[in-house]
Amino acid sequence: MAADVPTLYDWAGGSENLNRLTATFYAKVAKDPVVGPVFKAMSSDHPAHVAAFIGEVFGGPKTYSEQHGGHREMVMHHLDRHLTEEQRRRWISLLMDAADEVGLPDDPEFRSAFAAYIEWGSRLARMNSTLGATCDPEQEPMPQWGWGVPGGPYTPPAKS
Repeated sequence: MAADVPTLYDWAGGSENLNRLTATFYAKVAKDPVVGPVFKAMSSDHPAHVAAFIGEVFGGPKTYSEQHGGHREMVMHHLDRHLTEEQRRRWISLLMDAADEVGLPDDPEFRSAFAAYIEWGSRLARMNSTLGATCDPEQEPMPQWGWGVPGGPYTPPAKS
């Protein structure tokens, strides 16, 4: 990507905004009857771990890999959870609501990339949730997500 095109991490506002996103999101999750039970034993630092993961995937610091084990470790957290399609869809809906609530950028290019990642990631989590208790570390590289369109982020049209 060109040096002048910001990463999704930078466009989202970096770790501060991603931490606000996940804190707001998991507060919603805790109250939700569909996905709340999945997270009933969630540690208090879970939202920060997820923010670090998303940040790394979106081009930010490699905090999750360095401190929490990378993508393989994230996959391991989903094994044998037997997530349902209803839970996956609710997870997406609550995360998109939290993105609106905390004011993540709402330009079409960013939201398209954000939505594509959470759609992809949630489908992967659901698939992994039906696997046994192991995961091949060689098959789990950290995903890298970008703008998904040539040219990068949204540029408003010039006013005439």
